[in-house]
Amino acid sequence: MDLRTMTQSLVTLAEDNMAFFSSQGPGETARRLTGVFAGIREQALGLEPTLGRLLSVAHLFDLDTETPANGYRSLVHTARCCLAHLLHKSRYVASNRRSIFFRTSHNLAELEAYLAAITQLRALAYYAQRLLTTNQPGRLFFEGDERVIADFLREYVTLHKGCFYGRCLGFQFTPAIRPFLQTISIGLVSFGEHYKRNETGISVTASSLFTGGRFAIDPELRGAEFERIIQNLDVHFWKAFWNITEIQVLSSLANMASTTVRVSRLLSLPPIAFEMPLTSDPELTVTISPPLAHTGPGPVFVRLISYDLREGQDSKELSGFIRSEGPRSLELRLRPQQAPRSRALVVHIHGGGFVAQTSKSHEPYLKSWAQELGAPILSIDYSLAPEAPFPRALEECFYAYCWAVKHCALLGSTGERICLAGDSAGGNLCFTVSLRAAAYGVRVPDGIMAAYPATMLQSTASPSRLLSLMDPLLPLSVLSKCVSAYAGEKTEDHPDSNQKALGMMGLMQRDTALLFRDLRLGASSWLNAFLELGGQKSHLKLVSKTEPMRRSVSEAALTQPEGPLGTDSLKGLKLHDLSLRSSCETPDAPELSLSAETLRTSTPSTVNFLLGSEDRSEVSEAPEELSNKDRVRGVGAAFPEGFHPRRCSQGAMWMPLYSAPIVKNPFMSPLLAPDSMLQTLPPVHIVACALDPMLDDSVMFARRLRGLGQPVTLRVVEDLPHGFLSLAALCQETRQAAALCVERIRLVLNLPGPPV
Repeated sequence: MDLRTMTQSLVTLAEDNMAFFSSQGPGETARRLTGVFAGIREQALGLEPTLGRLLSVAHLFDLDTETPANGYRSLVHTARCCLAHLLHKSRYVASNRRSIFFRTSHNLAELEAYLAAITQLRALAYYAQRLLTTNQPGRLFFEGDERVIADFLREYVTLHKGCFYGRCLGFQFTPAIRPFLQTISIGLVSFGEHYKRNETGISVTASSLFTGGRFAIDPELRGAEFERIIQNLDVHFWKAFWNITEIQVLSSLANMASTTVRVSRLLSLPPIAFEMPLTSDPELTVTISPPLAHTGPGPVFVRLISYDLREGQDSKELSGFIRSEGPRSLELRLRPQQAPRSRALVVHIHGGGFVAQTSKSHEPYLKSWAQELGAPILSIDYSLAPEAPFPRALEECFYAYCWAVKHCALLGSTGERICLAGDSAGGNLCFTVSLRAAAYGVRVPDGIMAAYPATMLQSTASPSRLLSLMDPLLPLSVLSKCVSAYAGEKTEDHPDSNQKALGMMGLMQRDTALLFRDLRLGASSWLNAFLELGGQKSHLKLVSKTEPMRRSVSEAALTQPEGPLGTDSLKGLKLHDLSLRSSCETPDAPELSLSAETLRTSTPSTVNFLLGSEDRSEVSEAPEELSNKDRVRGVGAAFPEGFHPRRCSQGAMWMPLYSAPIVKNPFMSPLLAPDSMLQTLPPVHIVACALDPMLDDSVMFARRLRGLGQPVTLRVVEDLPHGFLSLAALCQETRQAAALCVERIRLVLNLPGPPV
């Protein structure tokens, strides 16, 4: 069904349902149902022309006619999914509204949730339309007036997001993914509560995934708590949550369900410099120094995975590098005869936002790769931010890559063909390792396979980045915190840096100090209120500063007054009831330049992608203070008169700041690398997700390489989230997407296809 027909059908059904429920008397339920269908009609009529305009120009941003993919298309597709769900639900209501089995409350709650979602999607469509008018022709990332992008991002981060994490969670993805996303969201909010209560030990972390009963039965509560977590908790929380798969129990279960391999060994590469021959003249060599950044020389850990035991893999020389992992480090049922060395070698770099996970997290699908490719895989366990920011990970990955090239015989390979493969942050490191190899003059890989890579770490807007508003796996605030940690900026105000490691004692010390601080402030304010009649206002002000640190949304809801901003915010609010509420204040926050110029050392400009305290306090005041000229220039002018998107009720989003110069470094944002550097890359094969906030990273990177005449392919899978490789065993769609990655690697290695 085309967009116009879908909209007309939805409007007709909405009007019919409005007429029916308005005739049912003055009851509250009938009034709300009438109102929700009136809202659906209004949003559908307002959204359809904008989506049509976006779709009419979306083809201009594709890589080629065979690859119709970019952020504009993805945004239109997502809005169509929401409209389709509303159409289905409206038909159901029209057919069953007279039945005695019609569940009025359930259907009303679902309709209100999707009305909130379509309202926010309409706002995103207007933002995307604004990008069309401000971006340079053919560009997906904003590169224009910094004041415009500042206005744009200040506005964007205040949008309400909770509706996308409750009943509407994952509506844009394939249905097989949605139960998994619901489980993850329940686990996340439960884990968040344990995290704030000093219960982040390993055993509690595992159990916290299964103790979120009230979040499972109350989608609105889950959405509100999810929104609070993504806005307020620091990068250490996300590091701990994403590393849950490293827990022995869960990793053992994953390994039991994965392919059995003959070799899975953790190796420790000592920090010793070695020589590598230059590709231009093999008689000359260059010294490859061990990683030095931030923490000085140290070993680099890698995991060797091989389906067969091959020559060299049981040598005494390689045994000297093996690091014990307990019982799992023992060889499993070694064959009496060794297989010959493979012609191919895969060097893998895992994802995890530069802050989390190891090769163990990615081991299940790597074992399958080893079997399907018949080649050994060396997966690099690089040091993670924020403890080891850029360029430590790049140095370690480059060192391990060069070591693998030099010692491929020990790994069971002749090294005739070498492929670099990685996902997300690992895809970024694949590109930058190859760029560094070319800069050193040593052998570059024969090709790169990057799954949903991050190629632009500079803070800027693009149509696909707008999808981060609703993405449960890659929200904007989480993405920015990871990038900020990798860039080396402070992730939060830790007076004691020793507590950043998330150790149990460190957390207890930190939160015990917070508890005493809260008690002191609370006692002081209570005493003032008791002694002075006018102290009530001061008391409330003091409590409001500490309350978000100590209470979950569910706990705070018990003491909130009823009203338009009370506990029933998602079920009873109208558009005009929702307004921005800003809370935290953090003075003297650094600011960020969003210019797309080359690397420079000038002072950052006043443009903030991630809001500081002054910006947060100004967000609610800015509409009253903008001049007419500012209103025309600002992104708010993109909204038609009378349209007001919903605003976040959790307070202003807190996100860390990072300075512009470092993120413009081409070894951090390869999309910003000069042509001369990109021309040194080997053939590149990118597998991206149509609904991924990082889609435009892949499209623009592929377009740059194509424009330079570099061999590049881009395949975009539909209806799957960022990180599908880790979900390869979940459903048929993820298995097919993972198989596509294997096919791309096979092309690099010149291996025959799998038997039919």
